[in-house]
Amino acid sequence: MPPGHTKHKMKVKDITKSLQEWAPLSLQESFDNAGLIIGNDEMPLTGCLITLDVTEEIIDEALNKGCNLIIAHHPIIFKGIKKLSGDHWITRCLIKAIKNDVAIYAIHTNLDNILSGVNSRIADLLGLKDRQVLRGIPNTLLKLVVFVPITERRTMLAALHKAGAGNIGAYEQCSFQIIGEGTFLPTERANPTVGDINLLTSVQENRIEVILPSHKKESVLKAMHETHPYEEVAYYLTPLDNYQQEIGSGLIGQLDKPIASTQFINTLKSNLNLKSIRHTKLIKTHIEWVAICGGSGSFLLTDALGFGADIFISADFKYHEFFEADDKITIADIGHYESEVLTKELLSDFLREKFTNIAVHLAEVITNPIIYS
Repeated sequence: MPPGHTKHKMKVKDITKSLQEWAPLSLQESFDNAGLIIGNDEMPLTGCLITLDVTEEIIDEALNKGCNLIIAHHPIIFKGIKKLSGDHWITRCLIKAIKNDVAIYAIHTNLDNILSGVNSRIADLLGLKDRQVLRGIPNTLLKLVVFVPITERRTMLAALHKAGAGNIGAYEQCSFQIIGEGTFLPTERANPTVGDINLLTSVQENRIEVILPSHKKESVLKAMHETHPYEEVAYYLTPLDNYQQEIGSGLIGQLDKPIASTQFINTLKSNLNLKSIRHTKLIKTHIEWVAICGGSGSFLLTDALGFGADIFISADFKYHEFFEADDKITIADIGHYESEVLTKELLSDFLREKFTNIAVHLAEVITNPIIYS
């Protein structure tokens, strides 16, 4: 190591920042509690333990493996807690984590609501192509319009694209531009880059329009202000009703070729290591289009039907909800834990690719509270 240089010591915030760039907290559902639940972002990091749920046994495993950060899919706290008396499993977990300086981070519905989330890992195991979300999330896109001198057009576009603006589906660096005439009169309080005080000035300018995800608003505006040559930047933002093509609940994809329904059920059991599947009648002789929602997904059944899916794989269907298949689709309930346990590997792969200098462990404790006999 060169003299005068010190090795960067990893902190909890290095991990949480990376996770939130991938699955922004703004994408979580209103009922959720994703994010850092216990601990401080500035805590020095000793290691990460990845789990589906947080239990006392999980905290013990983290301590035994020298990990002071637990990354869980399910938040340990969903609603208000009025006392920490240790008379409930949740409060016992909280007390143990706090006493041992173990931070707990949850990445839940914000991870569910990106196309590269847990549903994609199930889709990988089933070999699905042409994937898209089942139900998009509205009001997550903005349109930025900014006016720049023609000579600064390329510089501004490069900065906006680098900050995350201009992506539409599989296309990057998308923009719309118009050349026009901009006019302004600098007052005595101004320090104009172009023009003189109290003199009406006319400049050939580019009107640049780009779309951006709302969670990247701050970074895009920062890039715009830092790049723009003018003292005062003329711009405006407009909320859009358009859906982001890779943001939303559930996933639907197509098999390379149709598979006999009975064979598909067997493949599903085998590839996802399932002990059993609760499912409705196999309506179609072959399966081609497959809809997926890890966790409780009955709310997406109408969306799966609307896309013409042959089968909908999810969990937590109630008895009467199975009737809603109505001989139009097959519902396959594979269990909540079973449909989301792949989140552990998904998170592990993400972190190990991003960071090579931290210990990342998959929890060995099985937190599934359901036992099949």
